[in-house]
Amino acid sequence: QVQLVESGGGLVQAGESLRLSCAASGRVFRINYMVWYRQAPGEQRELVAHITGDGDTNYSDSVKGRFTISVDNAKNTMSLQMNSLKPEDTALYHCNAEVHIDTSGSTWNGWGQGTQVTVSS
Repeated sequence: QVQLVESGGGLVQAGESLRLSCAASGRVFRINYMVWYRQAPGEQRELVAHITGDGDTNYSDSVKGRFTISVDNAKNTMSLQMNSLKPEDTALYHCNAEVHIDTSGSTWNGWGQGTQVTVSS
């Protein structure tokens, strides 16, 4: 019904920037919320940033002031602008989303395949 596709990962040096995107396609009536998570090898999954369809945002302390999450409801796309990247930001970044698939309140929740971000020192 709905697919999430992430893009924008890559290899950068410390201090540089990257922009991740997560596009929801298929039966999307309205975005309820979208979230970026990340997981480094041997570490627990961490919530990085969260945004509602209304634009309310929340960030982990580790990225606050450096990362900015945004959503384009017309394109059903969430973006994460990552500035001043640090080696500790290296991880596999996944997006998770809950969307309404019709007007009756039915929802879908799922995950993208992930995009790797590697920051060298």
